[in-house]
Amino acid sequence: MGNMLTAIISFFPSESCQKFILGDLEEMPIDKMVDLSSRQVRRFPLCVCSFRELVKLYLSDNKLSHLPPELEQLQKLQILALDFNNFHTLPSVVCTLKELNILYLGNNKLGDLPAELCQLKNLKTLWIESNRLYHFPSVVCELRYLKTLHVGSNALRSLPGQLRYLKELRTIWLSGNQLASFPPVLLHMPFLEVIDVDCNGIQDFPNLTHLSSLKLVIYDHNPCRNAPKVAKGVNRVGRWSEESPEPRKRSGLERDRGSEDIDSLLPPPPQSLRRSK
Repeated sequence: MGNMLTAIISFFPSESCQKFILGDLEEMPIDKMVDLSSRQVRRFPLCVCSFRELVKLYLSDNKLSHLPPELEQLQKLQILALDFNNFHTLPSVVCTLKELNILYLGNNKLGDLPAELCQLKNLKTLWIESNRLYHFPSVVCELRYLKTLHVGSNALRSLPGQLRYLKELRTIWLSGNQLASFPPVLLHMPFLEVIDVDCNGIQDFPNLTHLSSLKLVIYDHNPCRNAPKVAKGVNRVGRWSEESPEPRKRSGLERDRGSEDIDSLLPPPPQSLRRSK
């Protein structure tokens, strides 16, 4: 009943109705964080733009499709969560927030990312999973300090060769796309620690033993005829992971014997990740 009431009230722009949805936003919180997640917000509250010292802003799971240009005033913002909204394009004002280092854009309706995103020179974590990406956004290859990229659950068929220039990238999540073969560019990225290609259409896996930094490769739910060969100590999640890379009559989710705690390498649920920041 509470969620239904909030959804109805969100359509009314009066000050009293908006205060019911947003709570007390008259002063900037001491912890420099504003969390308006799951509030049925349809219009960004302009009062937040007056919090010039704000560092973390969570707007997840709302009804937003636009952001005001006044958001540019939040030049100290480091974490911005816009996931689970109705964005068809990324508002250009996001690209003016030069101190951003974590940006959550998953579960929207984005078909691409704007070229201006390259202005975010400090961006280290980008989540763009579960959108409408049929082609890998080329601007991502210009984010030279990116460490973690989550682009799962889209419709990608390939990755650009320019991705190899992201020398700081350590983790790439590509599960749930339409990759018919293992992306060749990943073979030229020895600095990667985690590669996730779960739930694609990959039939053959190449030798990955030369990827010296690799700690975990997830390849389950592919129509593969072999498991990727990896160096000693690298965790594998997928068919035949407990055996040699040659297939036998086994299937299912398996892990290398004596492996480290794989859960520590997996991405935590978005909410728990944010609360830990």
